[in-house]
Amino acid sequence: MANSRVLYWFRTDLRLHDSPALAAALDLKPECLYCVWTWDPHYVYRARVGPNRFQFLLDCQNDLSASLTKLNPKQKLLLLREAPQTLFPKLFKAWRISHLVFEKDTDAYAKDRDETVMRLAREAGVEIVVRMGRTLYDPDELVKKCKGKPTMSITMVQNAGKQIGAIPRPTPAPTSLPDPGDTPLDFEQEQPAQQPDINDIHRNDTEKSYSSGISGPGSDFAPPTLQELGLKPATTPHRGGETIALRMLDSIIANEDYTATFEKPKTAPTAFEPQATTLLSPHLHFGSLGVREFYWRVQDVVSAYGRRASQPPTSLTGQLLFRDMYFGAQAALGYSFAQTYNNSHARFIPWHLPSHISPDSRLITGGYAVDSPTAERWFQRWKHGRTGFPWIDALMRQLRLEGWIHHLGRHAVASFLTRGGCYVDWERGAEVFEEWLIDHETASNAGNWQWLACVAFYSMFYRVYSPVAFPQKWDKEGKFVRRYVPELRKYPVKYIYEPWKAPLADQRKAGCLVMGEEGGTEGEYATYPRPMFDFAERREVCLKAMKNAYKVGLYGNDPRVLDGSWRKLFDDAAEGPTEGEGGLPGATIEGDRTEDVGQRGDGEGDDAKSPEVGTRDTGKRGLKRERGQATLDGLVKRKRVKK
Repeated sequence: MANSRVLYWFRTDLRLHDSPALAAALDLKPECLYCVWTWDPHYVYRARVGPNRFQFLLDCQNDLSASLTKLNPKQKLLLLREAPQTLFPKLFKAWRISHLVFEKDTDAYAKDRDETVMRLAREAGVEIVVRMGRTLYDPDELVKKCKGKPTMSITMVQNAGKQIGAIPRPTPAPTSLPDPGDTPLDFEQEQPAQQPDINDIHRNDTEKSYSSGISGPGSDFAPPTLQELGLKPATTPHRGGETIALRMLDSIIANEDYTATFEKPKTAPTAFEPQATTLLSPHLHFGSLGVREFYWRVQDVVSAYGRRASQPPTSLTGQLLFRDMYFGAQAALGYSFAQTYNNSHARFIPWHLPSHISPDSRLITGGYAVDSPTAERWFQRWKHGRTGFPWIDALMRQLRLEGWIHHLGRHAVASFLTRGGCYVDWERGAEVFEEWLIDHETASNAGNWQWLACVAFYSMFYRVYSPVAFPQKWDKEGKFVRRYVPELRKYPVKYIYEPWKAPLADQRKAGCLVMGEEGGTEGEYATYPRPMFDFAERREVCLKAMKNAYKVGLYGNDPRVLDGSWRKLFDDAAEGPTEGEGGLPGATIEGDRTEDVGQRGDGEGDDAKSPEVGTRDTGKRGLKRERGQATLDGLVKRKRVKK
């Protein structure tokens, strides 16, 4: 289109290949093209993002900027440090923009943001071009073909996909780009409110990514550094960027047997250096790898391989369909998809540590009620890899260190936290994953946790992962545990998954004593925590509680869940905060005061040793004794707390 001045807004599409939206922008034949990223304070302060995921994002941005410059020395990624909702009206005018082009995003926050931006663009007379590219199918189209219902199974996605039509082949990367226009910034930058800062726990310095002006400290529109963000150093070995993503994909595709016969359940969760799966998920999240590029590169190998090739849902392409399933469910349910409360498709289970609910928005606030100090203690030990079960601790330490764990490892730690041990709300686990995963996507993370907690998508709650038998199937010698729980590296194979059973003489010989809750040192020896409960006993407690909750049969949008009267249906002695006959919305307990989780600290200091970290139960009801808590009950003072 003659004389068009196009602003291309990069978001979760940090690539040049397989970009329908970028192709649409170039089809306008613009006289100038601005490649823009807006540094949105929502993700800097309000969403849980640790240093590892921020580093992966910065890698992707810097790689994309270098690729733009290779195509046109005058081009680069223009990172502007202001929220898009306030920046774009000024930018449309200052840069005389005629078209705004971007890739569609169906995340709940993103939909609200984009609706605001599109309204502002229309008011400014700017034409809008939006193309889908993040998933195989447009999530809204999936929901439409399912007659408005969320996609709760792979079959629903496959059937809807047949109605939508064939998955398009990827668009090629451009070979040239127009010049950008002038970039005057003769307007004021709107500084964001820094509080509440949910990521403050990851900062060791002041966050100052907005303090040096809209184009950054060098006035060159460069992405910020972790130091500017005040963040602690990243520890992940996994790096981002389209260049790396395509190289990884090439390596996978070159192994035709692996590509064609891949079956996710048969890959080892204990494999490392290299891992047993592709590790392309963070590239799909940030868009440094196009989903259609991945799909068709794999599918072409599968088609040529013949009848021995694996098929969805366990195949590589099946994993992409799972991802589309979660995106479709989120598109239908919006913000409620990421919680149980007011979620029409999530079973209501009275878990320990239930989320606090805002009465105005009916959304979870980020805080939670500590109905049981013991459950809070278990949760903190789970989060920081101090449960006393080496398999669980190794996985959680790998997650925190590297920002990634295998799919079946995620199954194991999620089962352990929820229906297979601690009986803690799945929303607590989802928040930890949001904080630490480099491949976190709200749709996939919330969907996976609902699946693994058996509140949606999957209902076989009696299938529980043993923290001993399950890893032994894959790694009898315990190499994975020895890598991530190094204090146990000299333990005999016989005791590597159950070190508490080792005789004291063997513990001393291995240089590590099993004692206490925290781990550390005892004289000349390292120490590793004792198991925080009897797993077999807790498994039975959880199974009984799940069976009872299923029998009651409530869902998140049931009026009795919404007003708190669900307690009438549960015996006072049932697992979880079930006492009484009424209460606040959801499972929040009467009189409880909670703080934002982001302000509570990460459990590494003295607070980690307190049974009531940050949030407190100030209700009138006493706390129930739970079966299987003998390990900790002697250390937790239980009493009624008056308002």
